[in-house]
Amino acid sequence: MDTDSLIEIAVLPGLDEIPAEEWDACACPEAADGGRPIDPFTTHRFLKALEDSRSVGRGTGWEPRHLAARQNGELIAVAPLYAKSNSQGEYIFDFSWAHAYENAGGQYYPKLQIAVPFTPATGRRFLTRPGHEAAGMSALVQGAVKLAADNGLSSLHVTFCTEAEAIAGDEIGLMRRTTQQYHWENRDYPDFDAFLADLSSRKRKTIRKERQRANAFGGEIHLLTGDEIEPQHWDSFWRFYQDTGARKWGSPYLTRAFFEIAHEVLRDDILLVMCEREGRDVAGALNMIGRDVLFGRYWGCIEHHDFLHFETCYYRAIDYAIENGLARVEAGAQGEHKLARGYLPSECHSLHWIGDRGFARAVEQFLTQERRAVEEDIEVLTAYGPFRKEQREEQD
Repeated sequence: MDTDSLIEIAVLPGLDEIPAEEWDACACPEAADGGRPIDPFTTHRFLKALEDSRSVGRGTGWEPRHLAARQNGELIAVAPLYAKSNSQGEYIFDFSWAHAYENAGGQYYPKLQIAVPFTPATGRRFLTRPGHEAAGMSALVQGAVKLAADNGLSSLHVTFCTEAEAIAGDEIGLMRRTTQQYHWENRDYPDFDAFLADLSSRKRKTIRKERQRANAFGGEIHLLTGDEIEPQHWDSFWRFYQDTGARKWGSPYLTRAFFEIAHEVLRDDILLVMCEREGRDVAGALNMIGRDVLFGRYWGCIEHHDFLHFETCYYRAIDYAIENGLARVEAGAQGEHKLARGYLPSECHSLHWIGDRGFARAVEQFLTQERRAVEEDIEVLTAYGPFRKEQREEQD
């Protein structure tokens, strides 16, 4: 391999511009044998579903500007890049940065974002073919920064990248940010009771009571994936999603067409947990299935029942992870209520470049202080978690 030959960067206005097999050779080479990708969100089929459904694109605040790096004509790296006209749907928040920048007379938007839209799930953001990791990431970073600088854009952000990418990005001059969310770790539990055995007696009793109350809602809970998912399930889930979206974001990020496309091309990547009562679906949760991780994404309901949210989103996810040998459940952004249910705080990482050096220095000082605060929060929250003392010491 000639590592000294020129790497050329192309900017793609959409996933239509690149064949799925080429993109996925960088995004999920581990799935070339037909197995599951490590990260279902960076696959060509997922990102293209967002585009084809017009969940991203003109007027959404997320305009695709994907990067493709080629060396000697061979695609060696890609990145899902978007021009952002707002900071909605990102989950690593920079609203205060935008406010300060604009108060100082600058124009913060548009900016560039390497990310999976609406998805607070950690994964590789610099998608490289095996053997091209360092050169591919360096080329993509240089290409993204040059694109921002050449177009007079304020900044570039890389959100929910891996820790290894965060370290590498820091070493080549990007600013590193640390935030947190809550994950459940599978310690090779044979069943849910074995997980409960690791908890304090009080927390163990509380969870058992919550599950008992939740499962007494007067119906049945179904776990569906692949061909078990039928079109009518999406009719129900769309109602749930609209309700949650209206309450949290003002309007849903995903369009109805996304779920129709998901049924055709993504249902093998999806676990739907649907709560049925008296012949109709009343609540549900959508999860994405990775090779080692179950990613909790959306929840909604049209009826309230005590603790059904916790059962559907957290406890059934743990059941599925144990049964299928998954290492972790990532339950999405925020939510200290997850702590009492066995989901412990875990670091998330992002990288940032800001063109204005004075503003960048101020942000860098803030990030240094924020990292210390996040580290302290994680230590304190873990100590207050539901696990027995000896289990906490083992985890530490």
